Amino acid sequence: MRTYFNLTGRSALVTGAGAGIGAAVAEALAAAGAAVLVTDISGEAAAAVAERITAEGGKADSAPLDVSDRDAAVAAAAQAAGLGEGHLHIVVNNAGVTSPAMFPKLTDATFRLTFDIHVMGTFHVTQAALSHLPTDGTGRIINVTSAAGITGTLGQVNYSAAKAGIIGFTKSLARELAPRNVMVNALAPLAATPMTETIRTNEKFAANMMNRIPLKRWAEADEVAGAFVFLASDAASYITGQVLPVDGGMVM
Repeated sequence: MRTYFNLTGRSALVTGAGAGIGAAVAEALAAAGAAVLVTDISGEAAAAVAERITAEGGKADSAPLDVSDRDAAVAAAAQAAGLGEGHLHIVVNNAGVTSPAMFPKLTDATFRLTFDIHVMGTFHVTQAALSHLPTDGTGRIINVTSAAGITGTLGQVNYSAAKAGIIGFTKSLARELAPRNVMVNALAPLAATPMTETIRTNEKFAANMMNRIPLKRWAEADEVAGAFVFLASDAASYITGQVLPVDGGMVM
């Protein structure tokens, strides 16, 4: 009988995995059997997550990674492939930043930073991983976008524009890599994490968000992690070029 969600023997690279959704995803992939390279701009945070995974019986290593640094991305991809006997099966481009502000108050610096991390970071890591991806149908690239990139959101023009760029990146790359039997998809999660704290604690932003969520609550990070395991698994072997919202019904 086929085991759809067993990732034993596969390797994974997760960016921005020192906390929040990235940490939950790294832990979920490891629980499903994958050997995970936990990366984060904070090497200490990444190491702590990897240590937690190994303490629970999983396989993990860690590395500091600034996704805006191409050379660092190349090194991380090679390290992750070392966990999979030369292959890197699963790439999760999760690293991100947010700098909410109404449009007149946005600066060149905050706009560029958002693009450098979300868009250029996804580009760097994915291109670095390309030569390590297997072509037997187990190769997965999972990018993280947001409802902000689909519908837009108040006070986040920079973030929304970057996340919309990731959707275009995902769909185009899915077409390019389909002949190589590599699936490329995106998730648009919503969870209570350090990255969303500014929005959740700002009265105006928080009220706007809650009015848009039918379930009327923020998810915990581990509630959205299972969707990443799904897209990484054999259960998603015929899914590519798609955007899956995991957001309490905000996008439907």
